[in-house]
Amino acid sequence: MGLPSVKKSDQKYTWDDYLTWPEHERWEIIDGVAYNMTPAPSVRHQIVAGKFFSRLEQKLANKTCKPFIVPVDVILSEYNIVQPDVFVVCDKNKIAEANIKGSPDLVVEVLSPATALMDLREKKRLYEKFAVKEYIVIDPLEEYVERFCLGADGTYNKGEVFGSQEVLQFKSVEGTEVNLWEIFEVKKV
Repeated sequence: MGLPSVKKSDQKYTWDDYLTWPEHERWEIIDGVAYNMTPAPSVRHQIVAGKFFSRLEQKLANKTCKPFIVPVDVILSEYNIVQPDVFVVCDKNKIAEANIKGSPDLVVEVLSPATALMDLREKKRLYEKFAVKEYIVIDPLEEYVERFCLGADGTYNKGEVFGSQEVLQFKSVEGTEVNLWEIFEVKKV
């Protein structure tokens, strides 16, 4: 596992810089450092992300909270712009025509060999800093989910692990759950 390549780490990049970069390239900015998110994720990564989004879309139909799937820019601040794999926003005022302005309620990142460390380290710290209520990391190869929930003190708990045969009930989107065997395409025992 490694980190994606970094664009000139000696400079702090902003949203204005981001807007000038080629559209065919995928970049994220965390604390002013630009990370190249290419090459594209694996087919397995996309299947898992797609199924997770699909289930959320079904469960949240006709509700206030709206699910999104990459690529959608989430602008947390001038120096922090990310494109989570899947996320949910419950405050309609954060949803603009071109992007999301502010923290989602729920963020889901599907691990890839090239981005796993960043998802587990830099992005976890970033989402905690910007008060994302629930952060879910999915390992599509080992078929498990780890969930971090924001506590009253503004920090994430130690994390809970869920296996492929379990139901994941969301804390940030009450009354919503996902059968993980459907996400990982495994037979329910």
